[in-house]
Amino acid sequence: MNYFRFLKNNCRFLSFGILVAFFSAFGQTFFIAVFGPEIRAEFDLSHGGFGGYYMIGTAASGFILIWAGKLIDRFDLRWVTVGVSMALILACAFMAAVPAAWALALAIFALRLSGQGLMSHTAITAMGRYFETERGRAVSVSILGFPLGVAVFPGLAVWLTGELGWRMAWGAIAFALGVFLIPLLLWLLKGHSVRHQTFVARTEGEAGATVSQHRRRQWSRAEVLRDPRFYLICIAITAPSFITTGLFFHQAHLFVFFAIYG
Repeated sequence: MNYFRFLKNNCRFLSFGILVAFFSAFGQTFFIAVFGPEIRAEFDLSHGGFGGYYMIGTAASGFILIWAGKLIDRFDLRWVTVGVSMALILACAFMAAVPAAWALALAIFALRLSGQGLMSHTAITAMGRYFETERGRAVSVSILGFPLGVAVFPGLAVWLTGELGWRMAWGAIAFALGVFLIPLLLWLLKGHSVRHQTFVARTEGEAGATVSQHRRRQWSRAEVLRDPRFYLICIAITAPSFITTGLFFHQAHLFVFFAIYG
């Protein structure tokens, strides 16, 4: 099956994956960092102070994601989508009303967990689960939502901040998402019960097959943590994320610095 036929036959569900990845931008560093100068000015924070709250919220969200990410394995994708979308909407609303500097960690935790964590996780997991022979294509299409978010939302954030101020900008985002996000995603999931039944039938068929043909030994979490190779792989995988997150987070400051001294 070529790409065009694949896109035509699966347009609705692939659009779901793209949009979930796209709207994960509201919890991504490149978007939150746009509001950094205004947030630091309002709460009288240094770059390090704001970065400290961001680190706490991000680390906590990553830790919780280990358990929260399993929800998609236990509940209907439609319910997971509604829950994750509601969490993102509430996180944006809380960011608009954050009362003090200490609450920034909570707001960032909510944004990072719901947006960067669970929205991204839902998009990729859904594509990987419900496509079999075309799994790689489905994932490659859905992750187009990430660069689209990078292209669209920073400019939107700058415009909204200039027009409304940073708090009202987050409030407007929460309102807009509350109006159309859940209905749109549920519309794209129309007919999902048939897709899920096909997936269940396929996995039950594989479970009934011989172990030698269809099953591989699965490592436990404890076994993975005891293997030294895991930590070497972690260094290679996480280093780019650490570097790019730092660059995105301090993008405004770095731009000014290089404009003056570059």
